[in-house]
Amino acid sequence: MSHQIRFIMVGGFLGAGKTTTLGRLAKHYMDQGKTVGIVTNDQATDLVDTNTLRSQGYSVGEVAGACFCCNFDELMGTIERLGTEEVPDVILAEPVGSCTDLVATVIQPIKRIYEAQFSIAPYAVILKPSHGRRILRNEQRAGFSPKAAYILKKQLEEADAIIVNRIDELSDDAVNELAELVSTHHPGIPLLRLSAKTGDGFEGLVQFLEQDGDFGRRVLDIDYDIYADGEAELGWLNSSLRMTSETEFSLDEVLLDIVNTLRDSLADAEAETAHLKTIGLWEGFFGVANLISSEDQPELSLPSNCQVKEVDLIVNARVACDPVILEEHVKQAVADVCQRHATTAEFRQTQSFRPGRPVPTHRYDSGE
Repeated sequence: MSHQIRFIMVGGFLGAGKTTTLGRLAKHYMDQGKTVGIVTNDQATDLVDTNTLRSQGYSVGEVAGACFCCNFDELMGTIERLGTEEVPDVILAEPVGSCTDLVATVIQPIKRIYEAQFSIAPYAVILKPSHGRRILRNEQRAGFSPKAAYILKKQLEEADAIIVNRIDELSDDAVNELAELVSTHHPGIPLLRLSAKTGDGFEGLVQFLEQDGDFGRRVLDIDYDIYADGEAELGWLNSSLRMTSETEFSLDEVLLDIVNTLRDSLADAEAETAHLKTIGLWEGFFGVANLISSEDQPELSLPSNCQVKEVDLIVNARVACDPVILEEHVKQAVADVCQRHATTAEFRQTQSFRPGRPVPTHRYDSGE
C-alpha cells in the first residue's frame, strides 16, 4: 500500500482550545520524527491562529473565505500544497469554531473520494467549559440564542470522543459536572479530560487518536435553517494594523489592554463574546492575548516579553452582535489603548460580516 496520510481533525466551539491542542499534537508527532502539516480555517483572511502556529515553527496552510465543508476542494488543495516537498505523515485540521456537520461534509467525502490517500483518525470535539456548561444546562442566559446554542450541541453529537478542556482552570466538581452533563446529553460517546495548556490528560488523547477503525460515522440529522440562522447571529471581525511609537512600549501590556478594553465595552453593550484573539508580530517574536467568554478573564496565552517601538497586530473577534457595531468597538478600543500607551495605529484591513449560509460541496451519509 502506498503511503497514507493520517488525517486528524479536532472540532469544537469558538474558544474551545483547538489551536493549543493542535499545536501540542504537532509537537508530539514531530518529536516522533513524523512530518506534520496543519490546516487552519476561517471565514476570512488575517487569522490569528494561522500566524500563531506559523510563529511556533509549524508548517501551516490556511483555508480562508469559507468553512472546510463549503470549500472542500480548497481544503484538499491546501493539503496537497503542504506536501509539495515531502508528503506529510500527519495532517492536523482545525475547522471554523461555528461549524458543525463535519462528519458528513468533510470526513465522509475524504473517505469516499480519497480513501487510498488518507487514514482517518477518530474525530474528537472539544467542549468549551464556559459556554458548554451554560448551554447544556439550558440556562436562560447562556450568552447565545437557542439557534446559536444548537451549533455547539450538534458539534458534540457527531463526535467520536468529547474532550473536556481547561481542566487546569476548573475544580474537580466543575469537571465532574461537565462530564455528567455530557453523559446525559450524549450517552455512549467517550469522554476525555484535558488541559491543552499544561498537557495534563494529553497522553490519553494521543492514545485515542491512534486507534484504527471505522470512525467518523455519526452523521447528523441537522436542520440547516437553524444552523444557518445560529451562525449568522455572530458578528465576525478580522482586522490587521500597525502600531508605532517614538518610545518603546510593552507589547504584552498592549495586547492585554486591547482585549480587556474590548471585554468591558462589549459587556456594557450586552454582546456575548464567543472569542477574542489578538497577536503582535515583529522581527522573529510574537505575543498572543485572548478572551473566550464574557464570564472569563483575558489571558496572555503566549507572552512575548518584548519592548517594541513598532509592531504588526491582528485582531480576531467573534461576538453575538451586529458586525458594524463590533467594528466600532474594536476601533474605539484600539484608539483608547493607543492613547494610554502613547502609540499610534494605522488600520490596514478590516473584514467585518455575518457568516453566510453553509452550502457544503459534498454531503454523505455514513451508509451510502
